[in-house]
Amino acid sequence: MEQAERGAHTTDGAEDDTLATRGESAALSRIIPRLTPSGVALVGPGDDAAVLAAADGRYVVTTDLMVHGPDFRLAWSTPYELGWKAAATNLTDVAAMGARPTALVVAIAAPPHTGVGVLEGIADGLREALAELAPGAGVVGGDLSVSSVLTIAVTAFGDLEGRPPVLRSGARPGDVIAHAGARGDAARGLAVLFEHATDASGEPDATATARVRAEHPDLVAAQLAPVPPVSAGVVAAIAGATAMLDVSDGLARDALRIARASGVDLDFASERLGPDPRIALAGAEDHGLLATFPDGAAIPAPFEPVGRVLAGDGVVRIDGEVAGAGGWDPYAGWDGRAG
Repeated sequence: MEQAERGAHTTDGAEDDTLATRGESAALSRIIPRLTPSGVALVGPGDDAAVLAAADGRYVVTTDLMVHGPDFRLAWSTPYELGWKAAATNLTDVAAMGARPTALVVAIAAPPHTGVGVLEGIADGLREALAELAPGAGVVGGDLSVSSVLTIAVTAFGDLEGRPPVLRSGARPGDVIAHAGARGDAARGLAVLFEHATDASGEPDATATARVRAEHPDLVAAQLAPVPPVSAGVVAAIAGATAMLDVSDGLARDALRIARASGVDLDFASERLGPDPRIALAGAEDHGLLATFPDGAAIPAPFEPVGRVLAGDGVVRIDGEVAGAGGWDPYAGWDGRAG
């Protein structure tokens, strides 16, 4: 499915088809059948907890939260896109450990007037994202609750398949820095939405959003329904990656986490970052993978070399000069603006 098509998936509930009128059990009876079971689930949805198989006795686990306001706007995103992005953002965290994603647990808190169709749309997005990005993985459980704003919480699990995890602390001087995925596209999409899809008061506008989708489909899709290189995490681990992480908060900000954890400097080459190195370094939410590989190692596709690891004290550089962190901080926002 093309990125630009994902925005067309909308699911609107009728006025009498809300969580308040249907209730939790009836809503779940419509949502669960829309989800694909996990290939490692011994016990799936229906009991108090799921039971998952862990082939080598270990599993990777991570969690992420999406809240209406700071993380998404309903005037911009369809329910389908929310489900897709909720899956994608967690799958890349599992992939960044060198693991294969196996299962998700999803909790949703929503206002009582929310249409059940909205939750069905989120379920569809979750299912399709898993099918494309992590075949064999599925939703094994979750919860529904009430809240003043729509909130989606996802916990993801992964299988290391006998390999050691790839940590942030393994980069060494001389290693090659490599990146897989988009660089700055999601930030460009967010900038377009803020500039052209808001009303005079600066609030998101549905009519303007439809126009922006038609004029900038790829950039908007990169922000609202990213397609990260999830399978590249296992590829990097097998190829001998020494360190790796998911680039969710911006290339420079996340590279700083590797630099500090490893006690080295990461020096990016501007000519490797594309036509606008600033947006490539500062733009957040592409959910690419940043990894380091030993000098002389074959860099596996889809990774591309973008710099070198230097001896240092935990600094990010570009062409040898210290670079600012930029990127996304949930308490400050991207460039001061929450998306």
